[in-house]
Amino acid sequence: MEEEDLDNLHISGTSTSSQPQRRRSICTNCLRPSPVCLCESLPSQPIPTKTHVVILQHPHESHHKLSTTPVLTKCLLNSTTIVSRRLRPGLTPLLDQSPSAIYLFPPTHSSPAVNLSCLQDPDSLVSGNSTPLVLIVFDGTWKHAKEMVSASQNFLSKFAKRVCLDFDENVSGGSIYDSELILRKEPFGGCASTMEAVARALRVIEPNGLEIERKLIEVLREMVRLQASYLKPMKPRPKLLKRSKEQKKKQKDHEDESS
Repeated sequence: MEEEDLDNLHISGTSTSSQPQRRRSICTNCLRPSPVCLCESLPSQPIPTKTHVVILQHPHESHHKLSTTPVLTKCLLNSTTIVSRRLRPGLTPLLDQSPSAIYLFPPTHSSPAVNLSCLQDPDSLVSGNSTPLVLIVFDGTWKHAKEMVSASQNFLSKFAKRVCLDFDENVSGGSIYDSELILRKEPFGGCASTMEAVARALRVIEPNGLEIERKLIEVLREMVRLQASYLKPMKPRPKLLKRSKEQKKKQKDHEDESS
């Protein structure tokens, strides 16, 4: 059974103990368990941005204790979280207005994307109207995120442009952030947690993007540091190890052919 399921486990029937189960204390501000409270690391005031960040969060991810979305929305003033499996009309008035928008997701053969690092003028993303740029991100496992993007494609195609961060499918992914413990394994290099991805995107889009990124990453570092002290190291998964060995062998064979 997954560790996160243990917190929500309910067993019906007669209890063998008369002692009521003690519920862990939750901080009323950051909504995290008291031992890993992040309030001291959060900005004293939410960070204002010209860009409005919309996070589509998969229903399963909304219950995951390692989700960075609740922390991210505490840090950013102009942010909205929508818990759903797809974007569609009627979910939020902001998107119903067909604003100037970009959505962050790696490209595929059928759906290319503009690399954010290649954008010379982020202001060119905003059309002539007065509405601010909207950054849309998808929060979930990579399987769920792909499903959410696919299900939202018809709606997004009417007003949003697909963009991506630097990534490499041939490099095995790292942890949620540099840590001695792997908290959540990413599928390939360049993939990032929701909070990391938003921080890196805002660095390019916002006039003071470097400072915004620095503040968000500081909070994320502290979140990982606190959480890591309560988790056991995750053993590498056999499929990932096999894939990594195959990739290294292909790379070595390619180098041998080139020499």
